Amino acid sequence: MKPSSPPRSRKPVWGWALYDFANSSFTTLVVTFIYSAYFVQGIAPTENIGTAQWSTAILITALFVALTSPILGAIADSGGYRKRLLAIATTLTILATTALFFPQEGQVVFALTVFVVANISFEMANVFYNAYLPDITSQATIGRVSGYGWALGYVGGIVCLFVALVGFVQADVPWFGLSKDGGESVRATNLLVAAWFTIFALPLFLWVPDAKPAPLGRVGDVVKGAFSQLNTTFHELRRFRQVFRMLLARLVYNDGLVTIFAFGGIYAVGTFGFTLAEVIWFGIALNCAAAVGAFGLGFVDDWIGGKKTILITLVGLTIATGIAVFAQTKVALWVAGMLLGLLVGPNQSASRSLIGRFIPDDKETEFYGFFAFSGKATSFLGPLLLGRLTLAFDSQRYGVAVVALFFIVGGLLLLRVDESEGIQASGRLESPPNG
Repeated sequence: MKPSSPPRSRKPVWGWALYDFANSSFTTLVVTFIYSAYFVQGIAPTENIGTAQWSTAILITALFVALTSPILGAIADSGGYRKRLLAIATTLTILATTALFFPQEGQVVFALTVFVVANISFEMANVFYNAYLPDITSQATIGRVSGYGWALGYVGGIVCLFVALVGFVQADVPWFGLSKDGGESVRATNLLVAAWFTIFALPLFLWVPDAKPAPLGRVGDVVKGAFSQLNTTFHELRRFRQVFRMLLARLVYNDGLVTIFAFGGIYAVGTFGFTLAEVIWFGIALNCAAAVGAFGLGFVDDWIGGKKTILITLVGLTIATGIAVFAQTKVALWVAGMLLGLLVGPNQSASRSLIGRFIPDDKETEFYGFFAFSGKATSFLGPLLLGRLTLAFDSQRYGVAVVALFFIVGGLLLLRVDESEGIQASGRLESPPNG
């Protein structure tokens, strides 16, 4: 089935979107709000040291994913392994998340090692997951379908956070006979994430077929073919100059997003004194705003194009970051958070759909491998700078300020992208978006 052809059934679209509903539990509870905050407060020696240690774990993840995602993307495409590799990466994420229940106070290496395994597996799963997008919808609706996924993902994050709040973190008597001693009820939110991920990822494997299935080849031949394919893809990227320009811009502005995701909860706790329960409510509100933004701007994406949609979000994200840096009250941070929430989802969704518009037929997995590379190749810079500036000035505000720089530079680079030329170079028959 070619990307320009409408799907015969809506089940593949909803099965694909439900995977976002499933995996957002991991980013929301583990990476951003609950486990990251618990790590700096309950496992690390001090909050600032814990912030730096957490940034190192994010750095390791980013480097590994950047180096391996193009290779695994090519292997998935050339060997017919896309769904199999997606299943393996998903399973590893679930198992490692389950293991995060066990590290306790002082067990820093144990906790960070398990987290790195879980985070790497999660990121690799997204390489194969994103590659399905051009296959399950037409180019005329790719923006809104990508938005459906992000919106449904944020809804999943909201619901999972709410369950964690009422059943594990804030409950006078936590569910399932859990104790609050040693943070057991908080650590048990990792078990909730693992179960959530397992249940809601299943529809993708049941409902979404491989659009271009290939016979599974011998591993040695597949790896050899994958490296040959990578060489070809590299030259393809050079020929499709708008793809290269878009990926270069995303290389920069995505660093800001990665930093927000990794340190949003930590900043709220360390600088504004949020309790863990307040962090969760903050996260629920941000996810509500993000769901609305991703869904609504998905239609805008199909109307005015991905480039303009991304630029609008980058301007707003820069303003929101400035508010967060200079905020003196929790109310001001809430204002910044709501604006960030409204724009983070559309930024990611439009980025995913824009590269989908630029991908030539039969190159989805390969190009999304490089899309993943652009999201991780330098994504260590934001967390690294945030951690180092936090330690140098003994204040998280200096670290968070660097996020705005990534949004500004990324936006300037994106101005050089010609969306119409990119679509024409891809060989797609449909007209580019208006504007």
